[in-house]
Amino acid sequence: MEDSRIAMPIGTALDRFIKSRQTAFPYATGELSQLLRDIALSGKVVNREINRAGLINLAGAAGTENSGGEQQQNLDVLANIRFARALEKGGEVCAIVSEEEERVIEVNRKAHYVVAIDPLDGSSNIDVNVSIGTIFSIYRRISEEGKPVTMEDALQPGRNQVAAGYILYGSSTMLVFTTGRGVNGFTYDPSLGEYFLSHQNMQMPLEGKIYSVNEGSYHSFPQGVKDYIEDCREKGYTGRYIGSLVADFHRNLLKGGIYIYPSTASNPEGKLRLMYECNTLAMLAEEAGGMATDGTNRILDIVPTRIHQRAPFFVGSKNMVERAKELVEEAKMIEK
Repeated sequence: MEDSRIAMPIGTALDRFIKSRQTAFPYATGELSQLLRDIALSGKVVNREINRAGLINLAGAAGTENSGGEQQQNLDVLANIRFARALEKGGEVCAIVSEEEERVIEVNRKAHYVVAIDPLDGSSNIDVNVSIGTIFSIYRRISEEGKPVTMEDALQPGRNQVAAGYILYGSSTMLVFTTGRGVNGFTYDPSLGEYFLSHQNMQMPLEGKIYSVNEGSYHSFPQGVKDYIEDCREKGYTGRYIGSLVADFHRNLLKGGIYIYPSTASNPEGKLRLMYECNTLAMLAEEAGGMATDGTNRILDIVPTRIHQRAPFFVGSKNMVERAKELVEEAKMIEK
């Protein structure tokens, strides 16, 4: 089987890259390849809408709430429609789990894949022109083809992902994904309407000097998290927090660092969703040599019980995450 870490020329178009790697994909029948193309195409459409949001009055709140009770932005709703439509028409998806939908959406009973997606992460930053993103995970269904989709199909641990990735809408638009054989990044060229390989076999540094956490909630953090933040301050690390998960993670993937969203007094289970935020970035981090934990457990080993389940999240450079986990566990032992 071909190893997708084999070098390809920088500037290789996404479609050519996918075709050249198809034989390395599990169950290589072309379905997963087509599914990745469908997601990439949807990203182009959403990128266009984001870039002209201020001109066609797409910015601002939609007046509705998502599955987590948060105010939806107009672009949240639009992105959800765009991705759902592309995945339905593509025919490779049996079910969709979306942050913007309360229930699992059954699509094509004959298809083999389940997609879990946050169509537009960081949407509170839309109106102020800060980087935002799309996060997606792909699982192979467990139930028999042609039968109704089951909750067992949707509620799979992250280690079952066959692909995971994100699209970052920033100073440039990038698609970053893995199929379990390395992480590759593609930059979108709007003049040609195509993604091109720009970051090959991405590796997260083992150590970094950036910690990303909302320090405004410091006093409601568990003691172990406070201890780790103090440890970072004493070492002279730099605090960088954008408030868009994809943007914070992407920076740390390239430069080294740790992203933390712990449990708090108001969110004892954490705030980030396990299925379509934590699992995705955990797979990417591990494939790039990093690490992801909830403070005790490996993220990819957690078996979800609800599609919108939340989890505390520590992800980034391996040495930094291990240090954070060590201090969190020490604090718990002291509390006992």
